[in-house]
Amino acid sequence: MINFLAIEPVVDGKIEFSEISPSAVDGLWGKLLWAGDGPTPGFYHPSAKTRGVVSHIGEGDLAAKELAVFVFMERFANGAAPYLRLSIRSDRPEELCVQVFNHDNSAPMERCAITATMGNYPRLRRLYLKNRVVQSEQLYAGFDGINFIEKESYPSQDMLEDQEGNLWVFATGNESIEQLLTWPDDSLAKTKLNWKYRPPFKLTQYWKKEKREADPSLVVRVNGRARYWSGGSGDVSHYMRIPGGPSFENFELREKYNPGQRFYYGLTKKTPEEIID
Repeated sequence: MINFLAIEPVVDGKIEFSEISPSAVDGLWGKLLWAGDGPTPGFYHPSAKTRGVVSHIGEGDLAAKELAVFVFMERFANGAAPYLRLSIRSDRPEELCVQVFNHDNSAPMERCAITATMGNYPRLRRLYLKNRVVQSEQLYAGFDGINFIEKESYPSQDMLEDQEGNLWVFATGNESIEQLLTWPDDSLAKTKLNWKYRPPFKLTQYWKKEKREADPSLVVRVNGRARYWSGGSGDVSHYMRIPGGPSFENFELREKYNPGQRFYYGLTKKTPEEIID
């Protein structure tokens, strides 16, 4: 488990968060989600009743297999009723395509961001944009609070572009794998072992957008934390400082909502320089 993806629809300026918006079923944090083979939602089921649908893209030696599944969720309190189509291709095994749709009874959504919510786990501190790398320690210098901190977003003109017309933004850590695997031994740190990084390798995370499909509203957005999330508690003593200083937590693209819009999220052992050369 490297990261979570959450759904954040906006209606009339009001944003909701799928991971902490209360369920209408039990009142607990988190919307109920379920999966299906096609765009008809059916009914909630606690386990995936589908193995997904495999199709073929292209012909001959260039043909690739695609595995796709639809993800449905409870209606949000702001009236949003989005659903997703998730797909992964055999020729792009490190990349997930996320398409966003809405049901007919949905309130009009201004946007519906898909956000990678757990950048503090691999301690992401480098945001790779065109001609510069944003460093979280500098961006959030002096911040030591228990809440999120957010600065300005970055327009699509700041994103990297490859020769095929794709726009990219990358996020990485700034530590060696030995540093990342090291964990404090104090009593508070022992209660936060779920935040301890476990994979024996580092990964680059990215969002990608096809430029020809990008709306002028497209922006890169990150926020940061100086201390690990602790379930919304207001007690400062529950919050452990992130080793090495503030890091990026939420990492996403934001864009005006258009039904069927596509975003690509990736996890790769390659460096940004190896991808965009």
